[in-house]
Amino acid sequence: MTVDVPHSGQDSAYGQRLQRLRALPGRIPLDLLLVLSRLSIAATFWRSGQTKLDGFAVSDSALYLFENEYRLPLIDPWLAAHLAALAEHLFPALLVIGLASRLSAMALLGMTLVIEVFVYPDAWPTHGLWAAALLLIIRSGPGRLSLDARLVRKGLAAGV
Repeated sequence: MTVDVPHSGQDSAYGQRLQRLRALPGRIPLDLLLVLSRLSIAATFWRSGQTKLDGFAVSDSALYLFENEYRLPLIDPWLAAHLAALAEHLFPALLVIGLASRLSAMALLGMTLVIEVFVYPDAWPTHGLWAAALLLIIRSGPGRLSLDARLVRKGLAAGV
């Protein structure tokens, strides 16, 4: 009985194809990942902020939740509801345009940690995804498709 052994030419062609296949993920542009992270997490927090509003005011239902369900320690529920509504609109808007991106991501990461620890501790898989997107922005900055990067290129700001 004989066993067919591939020729070395076939081995090298197969090896080259495998190397190219392994290299594909590394070709995903970091700027694309950063834009996707910024827009996705911004949309998540913006929509949450919208649920807290009735017109331009914090809704009675949001105040009720902060008073009766969320019960954050060390902060008045009325103040917490208003700060959350403000933060969930301001920081996502900044992330979308890529301005003060790392600061915005840090603020939303802080909110995520508060939500995880004090409000919905069983939602860690969701909060973990949020944290991953925010940490990518904090670590790498907003990317070249941002106002932060444009300001740096014009010499109007330090590195982002």
